[in-house]
Amino acid sequence: MNTKKLGLGVLGLGEGRSIISAGVQSELWEVVQLCDINAALGAERCREFAVSPDRFTTSLDELLANPAVDAVGIYTPDHLHAEHIIKSLHAGKHVICTKPFLNDLSRAKDVLVAQQKSGRQVFVGQSTRFFAPFNRQREHFQTGVFGELNTIEAAYHADHRWFLEKPWAKQAAFKWLYGGLSHPADLARWYLPDIAEVMGYSSLSENGRAGGLKNDDTFHFILKSVSGKIARVSGCYSCPTVPAQRDSGMTCILRCANGASQADYHELRYSWKLGKQSVIERFEGEEDHYFRFGGHSHHAGEYQNYIEYFAHCIGTGQTPRPDVREGIVTIALLEAMEESCAKGLPVKLKEVLAKYGLDELFNAGHP
Repeated sequence: MNTKKLGLGVLGLGEGRSIISAGVQSELWEVVQLCDINAALGAERCREFAVSPDRFTTSLDELLANPAVDAVGIYTPDHLHAEHIIKSLHAGKHVICTKPFLNDLSRAKDVLVAQQKSGRQVFVGQSTRFFAPFNRQREHFQTGVFGELNTIEAAYHADHRWFLEKPWAKQAAFKWLYGGLSHPADLARWYLPDIAEVMGYSSLSENGRAGGLKNDDTFHFILKSVSGKIARVSGCYSCPTVPAQRDSGMTCILRCANGASQADYHELRYSWKLGKQSVIERFEGEEDHYFRFGGHSHHAGEYQNYIEYFAHCIGTGQTPRPDVREGIVTIALLEAMEESCAKGLPVKLKEVLAKYGLDELFNAGHP
């Protein structure tokens, strides 16, 4: 059995902090290169994670030319993802890209073509799928005991005014619709990959406006699938939250023919009901794995879970999920949401994809 570790290069060391922690603690990866335009931040990360300073560079070209780098983890501002994904693929590297995969679909076809030509794997870091309660909910649902899915309700609500300390978060390119709502939108597509139409509304809160946000921070959507099933996705990012005893900041509820289940994020809790049986499963023992630093503002354990999953995919030739195609369709869903808010009308996902010549991706299912 080949025990050689894969070489990980990390681009963007602000949001990339968690994957550095994941890489240095994983038995499957070695952090071989760090890259950021901020040299002071690079020095700080090298000290924090005991990475040799000679492994830091401010040059993306240097990182991509490093033969020890097998995969590039991209954690740069959202509007730079497409460029960085394409450059990494052209350099023959596998790619892990944080969500949102892209900030719009303008270069989605270029990304898809680059991946196909490269023969390399692209994995979208939808970290919520790799968090214990949501992973447990998925595995439990797939046993079939809950019966047919009727509806899904997914939400992500958080007081993220602290996030506005990042200068790029106040730029017009930053949108909570993509940076935050991509979590519950991905959960909805995980269970309903055939979403066909969305309708919703959004607004910019008083707090968000005072904080300098350029785009809306409050969202409610209804989604309809080809099969006729409906889902609800919502998010609010600049207001106080309800105490955790009463509500979860991030949650996914499945309502099925025989029972129902709910996965809750920060509470490390999974609840389910079948017939007269009601159970609450807790994962407090994994707190130190998931939340290693910064309270609940960072969640490196999910990153470790997903880079080790990705290492397995690379080793076996398995397509990672979400892959490039699934990632693009999720961005199309977010773009349809954005268009619906602007028009005040339902928007069909297929029409959004068609505008960019991506018709063949519509209803591209996934396991």
